[in-house]
This record gives sequence, C-alpha cells and structure tokens, in this order.
Amino acid sequence: MTGRFIKVQCKNCKSTQIVFEKASTIVKCLKCNEILARPTGGKAKIYGRIVGIAIE
Repeated sequence: MTGRFIKVQCKNCKSTQIVFEKASTIVKCLKCNEILARPTGGKAKIYGRIVGIAIE
C-alpha cells in the first residue's frame, strides 16, 4: 500500500477520526459534518489538525 492512515482532529468539534492520506472522496467529520479531507489527485488536502499516524 502506498498511503497511510492518519488521525485527524476536527477544528470545529475537536473529535478525532482516522482518514486515509490519499482519500479519493471528501471525508467529513462524523459528529459535526465539517470537511476533514478533500481529494486532490494525490495526497488529500487535510483541513483538520493531524494528530498522528494510525497505521503504517
């Protein structure tokens, strides 16, 4: 696998969610529906705060 899973904290509600760093769809926060990641054709643009790497 060429991508990693990262832990992203929502800027709005501060909840943490695991996101694939090369997401191919828009990823929204499960609690407040804020956009956490948007696809760019390569690595996704992350709109939350990266807290760490979940799985390598």
